[in-house]
Amino acid sequence: MMPDIKPTTNPIDASELSFEDFKTIVVNDYKIAFESRQASLLGRKEVLTGKAKFGIFGDGKEIPQIAMAKAFKNGDWRSGYYRDQTFAFATGICTIKEFFAQLYANPSVEAEPASAGRQMNCHFATRSINEDGSWKDLTAMKNCSSDIAPTGGQMARLVGLGYASKLFRQNPELEYLKNFSVNGNEVAFGTIGNASTSEGVFFEAINAAGVLQIPMAISIWDDAYGISVPAKYQTTKEDISEILKGFQRDENAAGYEIYKVRGWDYPALCETYQRAIDVCRTEHVPVMIHVTEVTQPQGHSTSGSHERYKDKDRLDWEKEYDCIAQMRKWMIESAIIPEEELVALEDTAKKFVRETQKEAWNEFLADIKTEKDQAIELINTLAKGNPALIKITTQLANTPDAQRKEVISSARKALRLSLQHPSDNRNALLEWYNEQSGMNLERYTSKLFTDGNESPFLVNVLEPEYTESSKMVDGRELLNACFDANFGRDPRLVAFGEDLGAIGDVNQGFAGLQAKYGDLRITDTGIREMTIVGQGIGLALRGLKPIAEIQYLDYLLFALNVLSDDLASLSYRTKAGQKAPVIIRTRGHRLEGVWHSGSPIGMILGSLRGLHICVPRNMTQAAGMYNTLFRSDEPALVIECLNGYRLKEKLPENVGEFTVPLGKAELIKEGSDLTIVSYGSTLRIVEEAAEELAQFGISVEIIDPQTLLPFDTDQLCAKSLSKTNKLLVVDEDVPGGGTAFILQQILEEQKGYYSLDGQPKTLSAKAHRPPYGSDGDYFSKPSVDDVVETVYQMMHDHNAVKYPAIF
Repeated sequence: MMPDIKPTTNPIDASELSFEDFKTIVVNDYKIAFESRQASLLGRKEVLTGKAKFGIFGDGKEIPQIAMAKAFKNGDWRSGYYRDQTFAFATGICTIKEFFAQLYANPSVEAEPASAGRQMNCHFATRSINEDGSWKDLTAMKNCSSDIAPTGGQMARLVGLGYASKLFRQNPELEYLKNFSVNGNEVAFGTIGNASTSEGVFFEAINAAGVLQIPMAISIWDDAYGISVPAKYQTTKEDISEILKGFQRDENAAGYEIYKVRGWDYPALCETYQRAIDVCRTEHVPVMIHVTEVTQPQGHSTSGSHERYKDKDRLDWEKEYDCIAQMRKWMIESAIIPEEELVALEDTAKKFVRETQKEAWNEFLADIKTEKDQAIELINTLAKGNPALIKITTQLANTPDAQRKEVISSARKALRLSLQHPSDNRNALLEWYNEQSGMNLERYTSKLFTDGNESPFLVNVLEPEYTESSKMVDGRELLNACFDANFGRDPRLVAFGEDLGAIGDVNQGFAGLQAKYGDLRITDTGIREMTIVGQGIGLALRGLKPIAEIQYLDYLLFALNVLSDDLASLSYRTKAGQKAPVIIRTRGHRLEGVWHSGSPIGMILGSLRGLHICVPRNMTQAAGMYNTLFRSDEPALVIECLNGYRLKEKLPENVGEFTVPLGKAELIKEGSDLTIVSYGSTLRIVEEAAEELAQFGISVEIIDPQTLLPFDTDQLCAKSLSKTNKLLVVDEDVPGGGTAFILQQILEEQKGYYSLDGQPKTLSAKAHRPPYGSDGDYFSKPSVDDVVETVYQMMHDHNAVKYPAIF
């Protein structure tokens, strides 16, 4: 049965407390809740007066979050969404000043440690790592994984955060990681709105946690709406815990403990959370707390008014059953505190929040005011009576609370207007502008990757070693040996995915390794791509080294939201405050059929900036990339070639140690007439085509970039192009997909355009997904014939006499 907790006389065992101690706890809880409400009310005003761009707040959820915070201990983790400000205040994850600093987008980590102004307000995060990228002691702090705005997106990583506790408790090899866990006692707290429980990732995560039996506690804030859409359009029976009753554990099967409690009932909330989290923490049973009858006093956000979609009866009910009003009433009726004391407390809280807001605003403006004064002085010195320049400074000086945008824009305009009049004064302004540009690059654009002491670019490069007795093996066997060596070396490594455990993955890269290392480290999962990736993110956030396998590259689409919204932006949106060094392992390119031969590289490049994208041409290169990534701390996607597992390769003697550096292109074949850049499975086709082209007297140079993000950091492609002056890019993506990115990198970033003596060409797959069968492959993806004829045509265009037309 589902427990429905009824009100009790008090939420704390009064036998252990004096009345004064009890009163102090309760009154302090009310004080935090009341201050949080004032922050919400004032925050909305700051947006509507133009000081901030947008506001979204946690009003109406204060008392449930106070109760949740009471059960939250050092070492625990939160994965929530943008309604949890009271919880953040109560746990110390965020202060009210930091709350306002985020509202104003203060780019200082010191002022706004969650995101350095990069996230909208109420997107909380704690800083898990130091400036050098090393881990803090996560057991000594209350941890909050960085929020994302998609309102169900936090569910995927929540699974991993809870699963880590299970591994820490059950795998004795991890006991040495003292800074990450205390016997797996940590609970992963999740929060979600009732409407967002309609999202697929919610159901996927709920099911995964039930299967895994992990200490995950999900709180559902149920205010009966999703923005303007009522629950009757959101949830069957309008009650999420009602329809999830089948997950309730019983004597016959493991499952959840499900609780239901009203959001305005402080005593019952405190009792419910204490009971639920005790079960979750000690027994490693997932729990669900459905908090009903929650209100939303200011509506969804500053972009609209809830009076537009709630009738008078609903609005009247929300006013009466506002959780703060109900707690206030309960405190007075229970003689915990007289009303006059409460009024004094409330007056003090209002003043405190207002003063804190002013401090945050003034601190935000302080640096900008200095920069504004500097810009005005420099432009005035340059002006010397020039009315156009004087107009710029006058307008800037008369802009109250000018922000950095206005300051820098004024300087740029002044530099444009003075272009024809070089002077020392203009040089001074230019020097100042360049200095500010560097600072603003750091403020707003830095830390796409952690760039710490464990960066993959700091890993020593070791070449593969071979002897006369080195064996020729299938590519799958080479990968298997690489994984075996590394799992034996590093107990933090875990791998999981569909068919990965018992059968060792569909291509046998993990064959036999589950039997050797156990099913805690090499694990089968259900078919659930979003939470496979989320499981990896959560584990990586907690100091482990996960390999999350997506069986085929085409199936990456099922997890793209989690990869893009969460993992790829993690370092950037926390300004390197958090890291999740998860490796997404998959396989793609040529095979057979619409969903087993995809190569959607353009999609990946466009959505996964913040991941290293590795595209090895064979399993030796893949193993070297894994060896690099296992020794570093940044996330990556590794795409193995589907048709390479049974091709023979020489097994390196140091198969678990040699490394392939990221971003380093490799010269596969030297040539003089034309440069071909390709990767993955098409690289072998290009190599075969080169042999036939040589019969025509055409010498092609072949370059394998090996990783697309980063791309050819030594600019090998441009160096080759300066010799051959002709460029062909070959891949299996759609036209204008991965090839367009490679062209942009070579021609624009590497300035290869200036070396061309003819039009650069791309050779890609057709615009549709590849059809089934060998003929479908031949007519839809680049073939040897296509490469030969495309290169030959380029040479014909260059010298028609020497290379007469084929057709």
